[in-house]
Amino acid sequence: MPVGFPTGTEPRGNVTGFMLFDYTMSAKWLKLLKEIAPRVTRAVVIRDPRNPGVIGQFAVIQSAARSLSMEVTPAGVGDAAEIEHAIKTFLRPEHGGIVVTGSGVGVAQRDLFVSLAARHRVPAVYPFRYFVTGGGLVSYGPDTTDQYRQAAGYVDRILKGEKPGNLPVQASTKYDLVINLKTAKALGLELPATMRTRAQELIDQ
Repeated sequence: MPVGFPTGTEPRGNVTGFMLFDYTMSAKWLKLLKEIAPRVTRAVVIRDPRNPGVIGQFAVIQSAARSLSMEVTPAGVGDAAEIEHAIKTFLRPEHGGIVVTGSGVGVAQRDLFVSLAARHRVPAVYPFRYFVTGGGLVSYGPDTTDQYRQAAGYVDRILKGEKPGNLPVQASTKYDLVINLKTAKALGLELPATMRTRAQELIDQ
């Protein structure tokens, strides 16, 4: 799934596909963090410095931070040691939270992120459902199964003769909000009724 092309564009050559994340949805992670934990005024944004999309993604998050009266700090991490250092360093002040953006390092180290958030008793927002089924607080991200279905449609059209360059790169059209009720309770968070009704899934384990 390529990144770097605006949604709906028609790249030249034989490149097309589906983007996991559109830059504009990045603000949603910070807004969810503030909604589920109103006391949070600062957030560390975990990102993979090797991902070329992180600059635009963080710019969107910064813009949202201003409207929410929050302070955000980027943390480029590549391994477990860097993750632990970044979170321990940032979380010394009170009223902190964590936003884990979508990247390879986030996926590979998801158990570490969840355990660190629990150890430091801070709310964290994640990009995929499996963070929450593993004990994380809340996730908001694309329905990857839906994207695979759409990709299958593209494969079918290409095999029937359409040129890949004529098929626009598309972002996800279906995003899921998933909340772990047990984790929220452990953090002493009272889940807003509006979040309960918006959530596609509530997990209590």
